[in-house]
Amino acid sequence: MVSLASLWLPILLSAIGVFVVSSILHMVLPLHRGDYHKLPNEAETLEVLGRNTLAPGIYQLPFCTMEGMKSPDTVAKFEKGPVGTLTIVPSGRPAMGKYLGTWLVYCLVVGFFTAYLAAHTVAAGAHYLAVFRVVGACAFMAYGLGQVVDSIWRGQPWGVTFKHVADGLIYSLVTAGFFGWLWPR
Repeated sequence: MVSLASLWLPILLSAIGVFVVSSILHMVLPLHRGDYHKLPNEAETLEVLGRNTLAPGIYQLPFCTMEGMKSPDTVAKFEKGPVGTLTIVPSGRPAMGKYLGTWLVYCLVVGFFTAYLAAHTVAAGAHYLAVFRVVGACAFMAYGLGQVVDSIWRGQPWGVTFKHVADGLIYSLVTAGFFGWLWPR
């Protein structure tokens, strides 16, 4: 078994590596530029939503409970549309520093749990590819597979999800590369 303390460097460097790669994928390359769409009549929609002072949260359109799903009125609302989920965040400029900082912390957490699993399943001195396979699979579960839930339950287009899964695969390869390279000998 490998000590978790001996894996602090691959945890840190893999998190930084994923952070840099994700920045390139999302800010430099045009891959994700078409993921979001502008609402028609955006000004009017924002005015209506703003008048209702919506608290930050997730809203279902149209709203219904499990008991109300069979109600003719609810069924009519769903058939008429639109149907969707609306996420409201606090008003103001996007807090990019907060988002990026939280993303880096998430990358560190993924690195930590990946290291925990690898430390208990891969021996010290293991070959690069043995480490790469275990770490890559674990990191892919964290970075890639979790994205599928948004298409299943929230209606995110599958094309957007597949791009995020591909991003997750790249992040897991970066993570696996650092761990394989820096694995204790």
